[in-house]
Amino acid sequence: MTTPVDELASALRDAAVLKSVDALLDWDQETYMPTGGAELRAEQLQLLSGIVHERTTSPRIGELIEEASSSAQSAGDERLIADLREAKRDYEKATKLPKELVEEMARCRALGMTAWRDARKNDDFDAFLPWLEKTVELNRKKAECYGVPAGGEHYDALMDDFEPGMTAARTEEIFAPLRAFTVELLAKVQDSGVTVDRSIATAPMAIEKQREFSKRVCEAIGFDFDAGRMDDTSHPFCSGFGPGDTRITNRYREDAWLDALSSATHEAGHGLYEQGLPKGEFFGRPLGEATSLGIHESQSRMWENQVGRSRDFWEWGIGLAREVFGDALAGATPDAVHKAANIIEPSYIRVESDELTYNLHIMLRFDLERAMIRGDLACTDLPGVWNERMKSDFGLTVERASQGCLQDIHWSMGAMGYFPTYTFGTLYSAQLWEAMGAAIPGRADQVRAGD
Repeated sequence: MTTPVDELASALRDAAVLKSVDALLDWDQETYMPTGGAELRAEQLQLLSGIVHERTTSPRIGELIEEASSSAQSAGDERLIADLREAKRDYEKATKLPKELVEEMARCRALGMTAWRDARKNDDFDAFLPWLEKTVELNRKKAECYGVPAGGEHYDALMDDFEPGMTAARTEEIFAPLRAFTVELLAKVQDSGVTVDRSIATAPMAIEKQREFSKRVCEAIGFDFDAGRMDDTSHPFCSGFGPGDTRITNRYREDAWLDALSSATHEAGHGLYEQGLPKGEFFGRPLGEATSLGIHESQSRMWENQVGRSRDFWEWGIGLAREVFGDALAGATPDAVHKAANIIEPSYIRVESDELTYNLHIMLRFDLERAMIRGDLACTDLPGVWNERMKSDFGLTVERASQGCLQDIHWSMGAMGYFPTYTFGTLYSAQLWEAMGAAIPGRADQVRAGD
């Protein structure tokens, strides 16, 4: 006899399978899809998102959650109780959104990402502006459907999708002391008079060799290429489609092999988290999903920074780097590469920024997207305000939109409220790394040995 839990698990798995198809179409758009396919892809995603929404908001899902919750409470099954609590939260949020809005956001995402990619390539903000305005408008509607928390703002409702329970006000409380600390430390670095030889970081390396090196490092840290793959894209990302299929992407420049490595370890960190989730048993259920984007980012930031930028890592990594790149790194030492990987210098591009100034990039984006959602910043004014903040926060003069407000893909894909999770993840990773150091004696020796 089928129980409510079994029926619910089956329904949620069916919805998850459909969502994985949606995610696969997104992945294809960012990797192999010809540009001429944008209109059809938008139509595909619009139709599919509506079908998924109908499945996940079916009244029967709500009934099954209530029935299963009663039996779980009676049995005292704490894990199932937690699973059903989160399933109910997801269901209640989904039922607040009209199908038409969900479909329109999917269409805007598909066409907006294509427009963003072309606009970034051509340094043409005006070409992307209509899609940014549409994205802001749709996100405001989404926040209104969710409901603005008492004493809060629209942005809170959007943040809750990525970091449950987080608010803009709480984010400000977290960011303020971090900003003060960062600015003070950055000033000390800049006033120190210390310079680092960056020639290793900019030594020209063939793209194909960079792909090989990135893949072999990802394999070494545990990413399973029998259950995943790595491809090229304009903005690195990770997609966890479901059991046995997690894909990561990367981008390369001949004079930036260390940046490519950082992106690779970052996305592999996401991939390891996805591959470590119990999807085989709980695919489609909260127990088989990430608990928050901040925790997800903690894994990517940990592998990128605490591991990939560490002296211990380069004790092992230098041998592999010499093997792959040959004479180009013949005279390189672990110390030299370690220093080059940790140069502190303000830069235009977030994903290529150093560990210290990275969070200033996130704070900039948090402030500006929050202002756009509030209506305090018109989308047409974004480049000017962005450029002013880059000058005041980083001392940099933005000359091209691609090194300014067009560099990130997130707004084109409708992900407003996401950016703060990068800093939350950075903070979580530091705490996890410290606890891990106490729990695992000899961790440094293991890293140096390539374990």
